[in-house]
Amino acid sequence: MIYLDLLIGFLEVGLFSFGGAYAAIPLIRDVVLAHEWLDDEMLSYMIAVSESTPGPIMVNLATYVGSNKGGLLGAVIATMAVMLPAFLIILFIMVSAKSLLKNPYVQAVLRGLKPCVIGVILATGVYMIIGNCYVKTGTGIDITALLMTCGLSLIYFGSRKFIKKGLSPIGLICLSAVAGVAVYGIF
Repeated sequence: MIYLDLLIGFLEVGLFSFGGAYAAIPLIRDVVLAHEWLDDEMLSYMIAVSESTPGPIMVNLATYVGSNKGGLLGAVIATMAVMLPAFLIILFIMVSAKSLLKNPYVQAVLRGLKPCVIGVILATGVYMIIGNCYVKTGTGIDITALLMTCGLSLIYFGSRKFIKKGLSPIGLICLSAVAGVAVYGIF
């Protein structure tokens, strides 16, 4: 039964994930929490781990959840289920790309999806910031986490003013890891 649940759950994620992995995080959260495969805190940790490891976040999360719940077969089923819709859609688009992308209705759909994707990504970012800055004991805001988030945001956006390309995501990840060790590990 778990294999069928993994297949259907991650097919759903793969089918309705428009706009990339960050836009898919709310859908992944809904599926994973609905099936009680992970709790919200563990899912947040796995999103962070999936972000910092090579490969797409959705694939990394699907592989972890599938492996955790169904072993190697579960990992294969969940990973293939999350990738299959995109593979088939891209295959279809490549076959009919010339005529399909010139269709005004397809262009209208794509233009209509763009604001939705931006909103979902923004909402996910705000949700993750709030989750990061709220102390799990229920005592309120973790000022240290809030200041680190604001500081890293300022560094990221401020670097664009001084460096034409800005700080790379790899540089920001390394900087945040050093800051986390300095603030939470040493002090």
